Amino acid sequence: MKKILVIHGPNLNLLGMREPGVYGDERFETLNDRIRQKAEALGVACEIFQSNSEGALVDKIQQAVGNADGIVINPAAYTHYSIALRDALAAVKLPAIEVHISNVHAREEFRHVSLTAPVVRGQIVGLGTDGYLLAMEALVKLL
Repeated sequence: MKKILVIHGPNLNLLGMREPGVYGDERFETLNDRIRQKAEALGVACEIFQSNSEGALVDKIQQAVGNADGIVINPAAYTHYSIALRDALAAVKLPAIEVHISNVHAREEFRHVSLTAPVVRGQIVGLGTDGYLLAMEALVKLL
């Protein structure tokens, strides 16, 4: 059975409380339940990981080698300046899809640049938390 690693970056554990006008009112636990249900429907195993720490996210990406077939990642704020996350994604050579709940291109200018975009297979932005589910579908097709 194929396995997908879903990674949530900083502050995503606050979904439902944090800026609901931007990120919606769905709670983090509810999103994770939906991700698990989608994995089951797609016939894949799924591990979900969240951290506010850049180093923990890099460690998890590295640990995916031999433990996952692909990655769905929302690097959150680290998207825009973490060379370490970018390098980890490039190093593991696993197919990855980048997700952003909001349309980062319609927000502040600093959010328009993604350092991770060049090393992932694709991006899904601005479709709310459904973007995670769409990324899972796309990743399964790639696998």
